[in-house]
Amino acid sequence: MSQHRRRRPARNVKTGIVVGAAVAVTVGAGVGLGLWASGGDGGGSAQEQASSSSGTSDGTASAGRGASPTPSPTRSYPLSQAPRTIPAVRSHTAAHGPGWRPARGERVVIADARLADEGRLIASELGLTYAGAKKDVKAGDLRLAVNGGAGANPESYTMTVRGGTVSISGPTDAGVFYGTRTLKQEVHGGGTAPEGVVKDQPAKPVRGFMLDIARKNFTAGWIEDRVRELGDLKFNELGLHFSDDQGFRIASDTHPEVVSQQHLTKAEVKRIVALAQSRHITVVPEIDSPGHLGAVIAAHPDLQLRNVSGVATRGAVDISKPAAAKIVDDLLNEYAGLFPGGQWNLGGDEYQALVVANPQASYPQLAAAARRKYGSGGTVSDLTTGWLNDRAATVRAHGRTMRAWNDGFLAAGSVQPAKDLRVGYWTGKEYGARQPVAYLAAGRKLVNYNDEFLYYVLGQPNNFVYPTGQRIYEQWTPLVVRGTVSVPARYDAQILGGSFAVWCDLSGSQTEGQVAAGIRMPLRATVQKLWDPRRPALSWAQFKALAGRLG
Repeated sequence: MSQHRRRRPARNVKTGIVVGAAVAVTVGAGVGLGLWASGGDGGGSAQEQASSSSGTSDGTASAGRGASPTPSPTRSYPLSQAPRTIPAVRSHTAAHGPGWRPARGERVVIADARLADEGRLIASELGLTYAGAKKDVKAGDLRLAVNGGAGANPESYTMTVRGGTVSISGPTDAGVFYGTRTLKQEVHGGGTAPEGVVKDQPAKPVRGFMLDIARKNFTAGWIEDRVRELGDLKFNELGLHFSDDQGFRIASDTHPEVVSQQHLTKAEVKRIVALAQSRHITVVPEIDSPGHLGAVIAAHPDLQLRNVSGVATRGAVDISKPAAAKIVDDLLNEYAGLFPGGQWNLGGDEYQALVVANPQASYPQLAAAARRKYGSGGTVSDLTTGWLNDRAATVRAHGRTMRAWNDGFLAAGSVQPAKDLRVGYWTGKEYGARQPVAYLAAGRKLVNYNDEFLYYVLGQPNNFVYPTGQRIYEQWTPLVVRGTVSVPARYDAQILGGSFAVWCDLSGSQTEGQVAAGIRMPLRATVQKLWDPRRPALSWAQFKALAGRLG
């Protein structure tokens, strides 16, 4: 798509400190009022005033848990320090106490059968015993519960470290999962989860990573490693762009002739999808059309678009031919069964019939089809928008929520894109370019893929440069949709989130290992700003050091 674009610490006993006293400390920068879902565990208030945290650089508590999990009346502990995690927690209410660290033989207990997967995972990661549903409470327990908070952010959670135990609760299993990711980071490398209450929730419901596996074949094992990484960082989407001019990378039963020699089997895809689901990550497939279909055209050359002189148009199918629509619909219907998540990317970008000065004259067959379908005033732009709407109807029948690239939303013509299509905004250089506000003012919901910050294009063609985590961390927010300028804050609710994207235009430029290393810090910076778009409390140097410590 991008070819045309740019432990246990020593005790510090102090007199005069009442054991169990707590003060509210909110991590993150900026001042404001945050609403948090009550965890149902008696910890913290429903509203907390945001303020700067003075936590330690590594986020570990100043006092570790002793042999007895409950402090005796003669012992006291310094006030706990806010945890240091990526992304940073939104609120931590500090308390006096020993904190918690995992020890073999201690239990993970669940209060709801829906949390069995989350419980087993964190138990295996921390070396604990998964005990399932238990009513008794033992020293060292990690207890997970769904609290069903009405109206709460479904991805929010409350984590309470108190009296030698940890409880994590949230309105849904997704929120509880994110709480376990926070705990995992807190105790990384033998550290201690600090005493007190974390109340946390993401600012944006879409926190994505998109991977172009069409131009470059990535192994299933490498993708699975990224899924684990994404899950630990609280991302919740993995986009797979698996069809383009250079390749079609997933096995097909309806059209095996279009599949590249190097590809993922359906069994491999099912394992990826299942792993992603266990991490509360939705896999978002993309079969781009009506452009970027070179791999399909290679097996069906009769479908390639040709201009009035008979010259083939690269990657574009002739949308005046019913056979072109049929083969794409066959594939969309087939893969709807392979990808059960609720999201779908229709593509729609860079259809080359629209980049010429006079599409009607250059492609008379398209113009004639437009007039037949839409009347005497029908244009090639109308026909192209109609194609996108027809593919949307195919996918809509499977109950999916759809998005398309912003250059698939054509300004010209009488036919308008379907109202339920969300905008994947990546560029300001498209045919009939419009500012992001044009989409937002029309009521569209938008996912931010800003190519100025979030595009990692292999080989750095067409003036692209590899994005740095520091630039994202210090300069980008979800409101920065195009270039470096923010859209008005009144549109914040329509910007669902964002996605960091790897495009493989020059596929041999980097190995899988080099890609993983190159995107490591940009991914962490991106999710920090999607979880909390305010200015981070840590400097870039501190954030980078924290990432190094957490691994």
